[in-house]
Amino acid sequence: MPPASAPHASASRPHTWTFFRTGGIDQIALNNGEDLRRLETLDQKLWVALSCPVKGLEIDEKTLALIDTDGDGRIRAPELIAAVNWASARLKNPGDLLAGSESLALSEIDTSSAEGAILESSARQILRSLGKGDDSAITTADAANTAAIFSASVLNGSGIIPPAAAEEPAVQALIKDIITCLGGTASRNGATGITAAQIDAFFKDLAAYTSWVEQSGTKEIAVLGDATAAACNAIKALRPKVEDYFARCRMAAFDPRAIEALSRSESEYLSRAAEDMRLSAEEIAEFPLARIAANQQLPLFEGVNPAWAEALAHLHERAVTPVFGAEKTSLSAEEWRVLGDKFAPYETWLGDKAGSAVEKLGLARAKEILAGEGRAALAALVAKDKSLEPEFRAISDVERLARYHRDLRDLLHNFINFADFFARDRLAVFQAGTLFLDGRSCELCLRVEDPARHAALAAMSKAYIAYVDCVRPGGEKMQVAACFTQGDSDYLFVGRHGIFYDRKGRDWDATITRLIDNPISVRQAFWSPYKKFVRFVEEQVAKRAAAADTEATSKLENVASSTVNTVASGKPVARAGGLGVLAGEGAGGAGRPKFEVGTVAALGVGLGAIGTLLGGLVAGFLGLGVWMPLGVLGIVLAISGPSMLIAWIKLRQRNLGPILDANGWAINGRVKISVPFGTALTDQARLPKNARRLLRDPYARKNRALRVWAWAALGVVVLGAVATRVDRHRRGHYFWQAAPTAPAVAAPPAPAVSSGPAEIASEAEAGATPETAK
Repeated sequence: MPPASAPHASASRPHTWTFFRTGGIDQIALNNGEDLRRLETLDQKLWVALSCPVKGLEIDEKTLALIDTDGDGRIRAPELIAAVNWASARLKNPGDLLAGSESLALSEIDTSSAEGAILESSARQILRSLGKGDDSAITTADAANTAAIFSASVLNGSGIIPPAAAEEPAVQALIKDIITCLGGTASRNGATGITAAQIDAFFKDLAAYTSWVEQSGTKEIAVLGDATAAACNAIKALRPKVEDYFARCRMAAFDPRAIEALSRSESEYLSRAAEDMRLSAEEIAEFPLARIAANQQLPLFEGVNPAWAEALAHLHERAVTPVFGAEKTSLSAEEWRVLGDKFAPYETWLGDKAGSAVEKLGLARAKEILAGEGRAALAALVAKDKSLEPEFRAISDVERLARYHRDLRDLLHNFINFADFFARDRLAVFQAGTLFLDGRSCELCLRVEDPARHAALAAMSKAYIAYVDCVRPGGEKMQVAACFTQGDSDYLFVGRHGIFYDRKGRDWDATITRLIDNPISVRQAFWSPYKKFVRFVEEQVAKRAAAADTEATSKLENVASSTVNTVASGKPVARAGGLGVLAGEGAGGAGRPKFEVGTVAALGVGLGAIGTLLGGLVAGFLGLGVWMPLGVLGIVLAISGPSMLIAWIKLRQRNLGPILDANGWAINGRVKISVPFGTALTDQARLPKNARRLLRDPYARKNRALRVWAWAALGVVVLGAVATRVDRHRRGHYFWQAAPTAPAVAAPPAPAVSSGPAEIASEAEAGATPETAK
């Protein structure tokens, strides 16, 4: 059925549809039966989904299989429309499908049509079969209990006739004979019976078998009467070896030199003699029937291969004696050919055997069945069963209607619209359960078959997704994709464990195996720069500490090694234990100063610059006066603004579509997961409203002194900045004004001759100024 873009041509007037907006899209509202009747006229571009998989949903898979008429494992829009139309045509008010009730009232079935009338009659028959004849409604469980339904009736319109269906013992015995010869077929009630096709095949085989057996009574075929079969079997058992024997004899007549080779070599006899010999061994049976010679007859008793002696004796008794007499103890090649021709018609007749399936009954029983009235009785039972077919076939339709009455509501509200997904009082059919992990509960969890393949498309949803392996205590396994839509991802990592509760309330051990990292909330993005800075500082401190520890360890090892080597060589140890190495002694023993003047000066300049910068910032910040909160806000925005902006953009793009598309759905619209809705999908741990909280923690860290010193230092900085500002205000200028410059002083002329270090030092000691020095 092609998608409709305009109202149906047969409609007398356009249908008025109602839409509601949720998740950023306009969704169709299904309010009454008329909406369902006109569903095929609704433009499919307005549907939220166009197809969904049969498996992995929280709807009975048998119901979905009934809707999936082509059996491809997917439900498409035309199949859903066909299911709605089928159910609507059999109900007085199609709007009852929107209730999703477990029980179907018999009064709701529309009996004005032939289909509805027989369906209502079948529903009542089901209830009577289950001992619920007084009930006015039927449930899906009642309609699906086919074993109990059909067990109450021997004939149930299935086309299968069990022995119990016949009242006469002779007909019951005939049905059992057919089952013995051709096998039985299971009926709906579990009994084994026969079909009309099996009945026809049985009687056809009976006729063919009796005709074939009667042909064997002619004199040309059964030459020995009842003994013909035994004689023929004795000839067939020896035919390959006898033909081999006479062929070897003919070769010996052609060239006597071949006799030794044709009779097997002496070495072969020696190898057999060296083993434990048995007359029936396969090695002996491979030898010729008798000694090979030119024009030699086949002996039947004397000088024969022991492995074939018994078979040759049977040939003599059953075939040779009746034809040639008991005194015949050997056969020539010509006599063997005559013997074979004698029984050739019987062998041909055996090859043309017909009706072998009924041979086990014997000729007498076959003639008895053909002469009786059993076939007519079976035909009457088949006709009676066929008359019940419409009523009992409708029993399957009762189950179908009961399933549609219960499950179509859920499928419609998770296919045409996503009302269940956005409602807070129920879960969508694709939500597999709830994951509890990291102090949160995630409701948006979907079953997945292949996490790697699913993640390739689901990453486009801009959602934070954790793929979780779930295992039951009994070993049952499944994989789930859980979306975290509130909180942060600081402690979500591969290998972390949680508990998953499915829709049946069963608990599963859950372990994260894969993550798709996307922003979870703007709050997380706000703190992200600070957390990254702290992590960076911690990593750098740890790295420097590790490097320093490695260097110190290396120096200690070098000192220890040097000391041991010196003691071993007998030389005196310098500087008591070689601590001079740690003090920075070189290889030549000359010590280096522990502190360099230039380094100290550089550190002083750096610290002064940092202090000046911090003082200027604090003074500038305090100078804002009443605008200080805006200054704080500006600093915060400068740090956290970019990450918050990126998170805000991605959260606006968060979409359920790619997650479901990766699971086999065909999502037609952009189902957005907004921040408020995401907050509802993931719940964080909160104390109950009436809970009492005892804040005294006996194991809390004792860091009160550190906090006191920190606040004291901050107070000193603030007081210093305030004092500086007051002093400058008293002098008539502010911190943003440039300080008055001192008059320029002419620099003294440079000395004509540079004094050496010793001279400068002596002058400094004498307190001489540059002018006096000059």
